[in-house]
Amino acid sequence: MKIGPLDLGDFPLFLAPMEDVSDPPFRKLCRKHGADMVVTEFISTEGLIRDAYKSVKKLDIYPEERPVAIQIFGHNLENMLASLRIIEKVEPDVVDINYGCPVKKVVNKGAGAAFLKDPERMQRFTAEIVRHTGLPVTVKTRLGWDENSINIVDVALRMQEAGVKAIFIHGRTRKQMYGGTADWDAIAAVKRHPDMEIPVVANGDIDTPQKAALIRDHYKLDGAMIGRGAIGNPWIFGQMRHYLNTGELLPRPGVEEIVDTVKEYLTDAIRWKGERLAVLEARRHYAKYFKGLPNFKPWRMQLVQADNAEELFGILDKIVDEYRK
Repeated sequence: MKIGPLDLGDFPLFLAPMEDVSDPPFRKLCRKHGADMVVTEFISTEGLIRDAYKSVKKLDIYPEERPVAIQIFGHNLENMLASLRIIEKVEPDVVDINYGCPVKKVVNKGAGAAFLKDPERMQRFTAEIVRHTGLPVTVKTRLGWDENSINIVDVALRMQEAGVKAIFIHGRTRKQMYGGTADWDAIAAVKRHPDMEIPVVANGDIDTPQKAALIRDHYKLDGAMIGRGAIGNPWIFGQMRHYLNTGELLPRPGVEEIVDTVKEYLTDAIRWKGERLAVLEARRHYAKYFKGLPNFKPWRMQLVQADNAEELFGILDKIVDEYRK
């Protein structure tokens, strides 16, 4: 699969953009463990042109995480075009436009999934963004606004006409948010359309190697984008690739590898965002990193109550000692 000049090989696996999750330290981990391309947290174009610290900070890219796409969202075309000059300075491999975020504060401003209610506006915005940058442009979107307005085939054809190099489709409507079940058949219908030429990548509920194989072999899609299945589980990409290549399932990593990975993430996160924020934001992920370990609840409570790096690393060392017994 190619995105412009970027050759990602056969059936690439992508890390989805996730707010407060897919930061540089986590993207680096996912690339290390087999993701073929990663995508930043979504970045406000309004924030970029106003030099807002949080938005500009999200432009940070580690060399080890490339290829990487920077995902933007906004509702004002002039501001979206102005943000391209800022984005191009950090030389991402791809610019991805968010037309799928279902959060009320985003859609109420006419951004994210709100574009699905006006495909002509969506096409116009996209064509102008493509015209104003030399970077490959992709789009991430949903099936439609609700079950009565599923318009993804029309939207995808419009995006192709606007000049995007690939489309990532979350198999839910905006109304579904993250509930219910992703509809991979609806995504496959886009790929099957005789006029569809650009790569079509599925997103939504792809959280096991077997599901990745279904997306490739049954639904005949060009790639898989992994979101919630990667949280606390960067190994999922290597596990999927191994299964796709061999049909064999790899076991989950042992406790020593898990702890080493958590330490690596924490070390990078502290360096990138500072100790306090790194310690606080890591708390929500410990249960998933250590999923399946027996009698882990008391250790998780210690991890989430620790308020500094030294204490955290000490607890992690004790966890290794405990589960070696």
